Amino acid sequence: MRLKHPTARLALAALLVAVPASVAAAGTVHAAPAPAGATRLAAVGLDDPHKKDIAMQLVSSAENSSLDWKSQYKYIEDIKDGRGYTAGIIGFCSGTGDMLDLVEHYADLKPGNILAKYLPALRKVNGTESHSGLGSAFEKDWATAAKDSVFQQAQNDERDRVYFNPAVNQAKADGLRALGQFAYYDTIVMHGPGDSSDSFGGIRKAAMKKARTPAQGGDEATYLKAFLAARKVVMKQEEAHSDTSRVDTEQTVFLNAKNFDLNPPLKWKVYGDSYAINS
Repeated sequence: MRLKHPTARLALAALLVAVPASVAAAGTVHAAPAPAGATRLAAVGLDDPHKKDIAMQLVSSAENSSLDWKSQYKYIEDIKDGRGYTAGIIGFCSGTGDMLDLVEHYADLKPGNILAKYLPALRKVNGTESHSGLGSAFEKDWATAAKDSVFQQAQNDERDRVYFNPAVNQAKADGLRALGQFAYYDTIVMHGPGDSSDSFGGIRKAAMKKARTPAQGGDEATYLKAFLAARKVVMKQEEAHSDTSRVDTEQTVFLNAKNFDLNPPLKWKVYGDSYAINS
């Protein structure tokens, strides 16, 4: 996504906007009669404000080597991954459509904002790594826009629409508690939505070939181990993702501790750096 540990968006504009069918349906699909213990979903989910903030800190530790995710609204850089600019709290990319969606949403919320004039250029470069019509002026104006609470809200909205809500909804439909919901979210952030083998949907399908979800009557720990293993296979296929410590020394640590509700205190490492959330 950014800085020294870039997360590449693996889907182009249509793919990013098109949430996988299985994800889109998650809010309406009803699981089969719940197996014993399924009532545990009444526990606080990742969409609880405090748990959501924890999720953002966990992702930021991997993406920014910092727990201060709110300082990333202003971030913008070309990390030379072939996807143009990467920017903001979730790594919106000028080459993959989600940055265009974001700036369009900002224009809807605040017509005539400082970034609206770049919409024609963003539409032109979508699907490429080009900076044509953007460049240093765009970078400067992005940093200025990031001070605007409306732009911050626009980033939050698009994060939720494309990544957070689809991931959490699908995890809940699969009978997963907060840890599993986070595993889905971190995966969709890194690999993008979609059903290809190297996307969130493909990783989930690969895991379900190895283990049943809790909603299918499977064991939660067994399924999550299968999911994380399937994700690691995909991570190792791309150099930018080949260090799997965000799975090995973060999510697997919580799983081995049976912290399915992702309750603090949390201690983990990413890329060799140690982090903690105490409350």
